[in-house]
Amino acid sequence: MKAYDVVVIGAGAIGTSVAYHLCEKGYEVALIDHGDIANGSSSHCDAVALICDKQPGLDTQMGAASIALYKELAAKFSYDFEFDQKGCLYVCETESEYEAASAYANRQAQDGYDMSMVDAKTLAEMEPYLAKDLIGGIWTPGDAAMSPYKVCFAFTEEAKKLGLKVYTYCSIQKILLGEKNQVEGIETDQGTIYTKKIINCAGVWAPDVGKMAGIEIPIQPRKGMNLISEKTKRIVWHKILEFGYMMSKFDDINFKRNVSPLVEEYNVAFNIEYTNDSNILLGGYRGFRGFDARSEIEAMKAIAERGMRFFPCLKDINCIRSYAGVRPFVVDHLPIVSDVEAVPGFYIAAGHEGDGICLSPITGKIMAQVVAGEKTEFDISKLKFSRFEKNVL
Repeated sequence: MKAYDVVVIGAGAIGTSVAYHLCEKGYEVALIDHGDIANGSSSHCDAVALICDKQPGLDTQMGAASIALYKELAAKFSYDFEFDQKGCLYVCETESEYEAASAYANRQAQDGYDMSMVDAKTLAEMEPYLAKDLIGGIWTPGDAAMSPYKVCFAFTEEAKKLGLKVYTYCSIQKILLGEKNQVEGIETDQGTIYTKKIINCAGVWAPDVGKMAGIEIPIQPRKGMNLISEKTKRIVWHKILEFGYMMSKFDDINFKRNVSPLVEEYNVAFNIEYTNDSNILLGGYRGFRGFDARSEIEAMKAIAERGMRFFPCLKDINCIRSYAGVRPFVVDHLPIVSDVEAVPGFYIAAGHEGDGICLSPITGKIMAQVVAGEKTEFDISKLKFSRFEKNVL
């Protein structure tokens, strides 16, 4: 088989973006996946690019940069990935939540992000079907939505115009390393591919790829689940989450909600939006179930219960299906976007958990800069694999 400058493993949102940005720099690139484009987590999720669910600092910086890039790419690409900058509401049930949300929003506003608080009256005007007892919320007008699998196909199709070669349904059998542990190539069931640079963008499967190169990557699968409604008249105009979503995402936040035992058990935090086909997408759930991506009936009940608390009219709308997937979880809630010093030529761009779609454009841009030896968009020292140095096998 042919030799390439770079081989990207994983054709989800991160891998396709990395491949595109490398092709844009003039590299000869091969993209490999054991399934099809968007075969894994990227086709089992909702798709939003938010800053209102990010921790202040690098997390928010990357989110804002990705939204700006998405806007540019939506105008540039011929492949429509349904970018819609409709804004996001992050709603509060209690005065204590509103106080905590205000402190968070003020911090983000001081850092220059377009984020502000809205009171109960304004909330009701923006979303008239919301429960009437809510205190208010955070409003971020720049947040956006898009089609997750179409994002992957958009990056792939645009990269093909720049020379990208795609190997789908291609299983990796061995990573070839030289005498100094440097990358030399990959053996697959479709033949050997020679390269000096491999980028592991395999998401929850990144640890399996890492083991082939002699490294242990500390990524775990964290399950998510969504419900889909029948087509309905419009009852939601923005992406909406509850402030408790932050507690669901970042377990170390000291915040307690008044929820039922079922909602508590399944770590359910309300979020809702419409699809382009007028179906409601209702979530969400974060749980550790290994690689089990089946829907769980009790979790579905908890999601429905939490949804009806915020939108009582949901009780009159039918749920037609559900779906689940696994997210690549890292314990410090930051992805790994880095080279691996112990294996020259081996790179990792994985571990974004629920932010893979959101951070896809900026991750691809940064990884291309890392490979090219250029100064990166931000100081990404916090994303280095070396923070897990003990994980070299």
